Amino acid sequence: MKILIKKLQPEAKLPAYALPGDAGMDLYSVIDATLAPGEKISCPTGIAIKIPEGYVGLVWDKSGLAHKSCLTNIGGVYDSNYTGEYIIGLVNLGKENYVIKKGQKIAQLLIQKIENPEIEIVENMPATVRGEKRFGSTGLN
Repeated sequence: MKILIKKLQPEAKLPAYALPGDAGMDLYSVIDATLAPGEKISCPTGIAIKIPEGYVGLVWDKSGLAHKSCLTNIGGVYDSNYTGEYIIGLVNLGKENYVIKKGQKIAQLLIQKIENPEIEIVENMPATVRGEKRFGSTGLN
């Protein structure tokens, strides 16, 4: 499988796996920005990616940014038929300003195979052990 990448801005960094065995490729900002607490931004990457049919690109947090700085992404499903710029929705959930520098890692992209199941409408759902039990139904311990 191949993905096709087009640089839309000369300074854009190509997605890259930091280490062998990594699931996600790092995505990089092409702008400098400061996010106040609670502020969100649509952060451009300066690249367009074409994913093969039957696959999807899923944008996930960089765990270090999320844990240490409370920077998280919002949205992040890129279908195989999308060929525009990857723009990453970011929000600062921390209590201090967060500074993004041009060329900084902002998220990671996972490429995954997808299934397109048929939909069947039913009158009743099949019985399961859990049934309709919701949040906390299995306890915390």
